Amino acid sequence: MGFRSTRNASHIGGLIAAGALLAGLSVGLSAYAAHAVVGDARAALQTAAVFAFGHGIVLVVLGRAVRGGLELASLVALLLGTLLFSGALVSRHLFGGPSFFAPWGGMLTMLGWVLQAVGALRR
Repeated sequence: MGFRSTRNASHIGGLIAAGALLAGLSVGLSAYAAHAVVGDARAALQTAAVFAFGHGIVLVVLGRAVRGGLELASLVALLLGTLLFSGALVSRHLFGGPSFFAPWGGMLTMLGWVLQAVGALRR
């Protein structure tokens, strides 16, 4: 069996579905930020929405082209990083939670992009 075994295909399908959900939810977050929030919270929530939208689209597009474990790992890092980064901003500005995980999410997202670049150079 090649890389696209049933198990790996379900992981990739899950990443693609998560990306689509991120993109869709980010539209709602952006609308909420534009119409129901003011000040610094508006800018932070718009940042979270743009970050989630862009990376959601990336997961959908790049998920369809995964050829190996490194590319799969990069998409997992992008998903987790996006959830941590955007989630921390949403948590802080909507629920008064901590933003502690935002930098970790940003670093994990950067790692995902580096892994994606390495995977592309290996082709």
